[in-house]
Parts: sequence; structure tokens; C-alpha cells
Amino acid sequence: MENNGFVSHLLSIILLPGIMVGAIPYYLHFYFPEPTIYEEHILLKIGGIVFLAFGIIMFLICVGLFALKGKGTLAPWFPTSRLVISGPYRFVRNPMIIGIISIIIGEALFYNSIIVLIWGVVFFAINSIYFEFFEERRLETKFGEPYLDYKESVPKWIPSLKPYKPR
Repeated sequence: MENNGFVSHLLSIILLPGIMVGAIPYYLHFYFPEPTIYEEHILLKIGGIVFLAFGIIMFLICVGLFALKGKGTLAPWFPTSRLVISGPYRFVRNPMIIGIISIIIGEALFYNSIIVLIWGVVFFAINSIYFEFFEERRLETKFGEPYLDYKESVPKWIPSLKPYKPR
């Protein structure tokens, strides 16, 4: 497959996060509506909207950085050709996944759905395993010492208060 810019990004977004935050939560919520998180309350809707907004903004920033700085997409079949260590990547190694998980949490709160919340936990667990045993090893091989320095200096999931500065 050839990376042809906009179409590659659109395909990557539809196939990966589109399914994870669109199709799966929709299916889970509408086919398994019970049990709920709490009695229906406006704070669940507001909290859901806040998480959704944060997640969408974080996701879009990361996709933009992958395109502009990394010269690639979020998909493994059109990977970045450059190491992305700017924007939110200066504070945490996986801000895109944090954005996706925030969207799923937002959906769980907005829909008042425990099953969607459980999907968020499962999605996080799958990504934790994938990053630990596959993605990080691929990045170490592809980018070498710069990635190893970055990996050593920047936390995987909990953002640092101090931005990363390459040595």
C-alpha cells in the first residue's frame, strides 16, 4: 500500500480509532444497555462531554503531528518515518491512546454504560501489552538511540510535568 497523504490518514482513522471509539462502543451500548454506572444524572452527561472533547482534541493534535512531523499515519501499514517527540509527546509517550481512552470514558459516562467503561479498560490493557511487547521494540529498532533516550526520559502513560528535551 502506498501512503498518499489525506486518503491514507482518513483510511487509518476510519479503520483503527473509528472502530475502537465508534462501532464497538455503539454496539456495546445499544445491545447491552444494562447495567448502568449510576442513576441518570446531568453530571454524567457533562463529564462525558468533557472527556469526549479532551480525547478528540488530543487525538487530532497527535494525528496532525504524525502527518506533519512524522511524515506518516497512526496505522502500522503507513508508519511515521520520523520520531515524533513534540507537542504532547514531550510529556507522555502515548498521548494518542490517552485521547482514545478519554473518548471511550466520555462515551461510557454520556451513555451511562458500565459495559462501555469495561471496553475502555480492555482497550487500555490490549494497548499496554501491544506497546510493551511490539511497538516499543519496533521503535527501538527503527529509531535507535534517539528513541531509547526518549523512552528513558518520558513516561508511558502518566504525563510528566517537565517536557522532554533531547540530549
